[in-house]
Amino acid sequence: MGPPEPPRAGKRRRFTFPSALTVLVLVTVAVWALAFLIPPGEYRRTADGTPIQGTYHRVAAGLGLTGRVKQLFLSPVNGLYGIRDPHTGLVGPTLSGTLYGSAGVFLFVLAIGAFITVVFATGALDRGIERLAHTLRDRGALLIAGIMVVFSVLGTVEGFAEETLGFYGLIVPLILALGYDRLVATGTIILGAGIGVLCSTVNPFATGVASSAADVSLGDGLALRFAMWLVLTAVTVGYVIRYGRLVRRNPDRSIVGFLPGDREHAAVARTGAAPELTSLHRAVLVLVGLVFAFMIFSVVPWSGALTGRADAPPYRWELDWSFAELAALFLVASVLVGLVGRMGEQRLSATVVQGAAEFIAPALVIVLARGVTVIMNNARVTDTVLHSIEGVIAGSSSIVFAVMVFVVNLPLAFLIPSTSGHATLAMPILAPLADFAGVSRAVVVTAWQSASGLMNLWVPTTAVTIGGVSLAKVRYDRYLRFVWPLLALLSVLICLFVGFGAAVG
Repeated sequence: MGPPEPPRAGKRRRFTFPSALTVLVLVTVAVWALAFLIPPGEYRRTADGTPIQGTYHRVAAGLGLTGRVKQLFLSPVNGLYGIRDPHTGLVGPTLSGTLYGSAGVFLFVLAIGAFITVVFATGALDRGIERLAHTLRDRGALLIAGIMVVFSVLGTVEGFAEETLGFYGLIVPLILALGYDRLVATGTIILGAGIGVLCSTVNPFATGVASSAADVSLGDGLALRFAMWLVLTAVTVGYVIRYGRLVRRNPDRSIVGFLPGDREHAAVARTGAAPELTSLHRAVLVLVGLVFAFMIFSVVPWSGALTGRADAPPYRWELDWSFAELAALFLVASVLVGLVGRMGEQRLSATVVQGAAEFIAPALVIVLARGVTVIMNNARVTDTVLHSIEGVIAGSSSIVFAVMVFVVNLPLAFLIPSTSGHATLAMPILAPLADFAGVSRAVVVTAWQSASGLMNLWVPTTAVTIGGVSLAKVRYDRYLRFVWPLLALLSVLICLFVGFGAAVG
């Protein structure tokens, strides 16, 4: 073999969009630089941290150039295990208070990686996916719609979003086996759960927190939100299925193309005989199904979902688990699957480590995204942005006011991906303004959560999106190219709904 040919003169290198990690680094630096230009300020707050309208005032950032450089330097560390001081509101790795970083989600993703890799190592999931793909080889659209509707229901009821990170290892191979591309699988997961959260009906982490901050009942505005959920879910499901049909008929229409081995997944669906499942395969698949069912059961706030009251006391049998418990669940489940699959101690140990290692990239992406929020918090510019929003929407007519609440919350949702955190900050300011505009506070809640939900379908500061595309091995720019027409359509529909809600009172 001879030496490689030198590059031809005049031949330009094609631009390659950076990885999700690089995108987050660039966003971190950009937000850090903008914090120099935005004046720091804050609202006075009640004992529970709620900002008081009309109390915004400028403050000293308390950070010199050296301090700001240190904030940039420590942003990944703060994004992982930064602690928020309850007195100053600052986040840092050596402070005392509550965990603000995403250490729980980070470990959850690694545990999911270990679990999925162990399951695949038994051969049961491959065989089960092949059999399901063969059964549904002519009904792929039905499967996509079913998954999206289930995720949407969970999203609208209890804010099911970050938990979807655990399903990529199951759904991506299944969608590929049906002849679609990785973007169809990504859209099925992100958009399925995301549209449910956008149209939250009784989600206690979004609608519940916002309704409480706005001093209205969780049931106020429920009819409008339910109608939105029906229409927007149908539109989103149809959008993903339409793209999937184009790709299935003509693979060259795929926006992301196919990785080596992707097309081979679909070969079994075209064969005449369905692959057989052994008793060991069936036992592993039953265990996998039980683990995911238990995960969903453990995180749903059943009392709030069934009664419609955000402040309903939990039932005795509710677990109220979060990412710490879920990470432990999947680590234990990895061992159980290995035992049922008769993998042996050494092979099981090596597979767990391998699975966690393969998921380190999306886990780091989540940490960097959280670090961006920490920079905004410590520079004390989040309240300044909120105050500017307060000035923009004051004095508008009812319909314009409702639409403007949606519009002005879009940039704030970028800065604060957490729905509960966003609601706690924004609603005490926006809700009293609704009274002057003659708009129901429930409509303001709907407009606010729509902005938060829409932004979380694509912004790189949310773990659901940036972690999801990384897990699915889809370039972020390709995902944006796929989703932007849907985002535009959803924005128009949201404005129509909240405008109608303001008009009819």
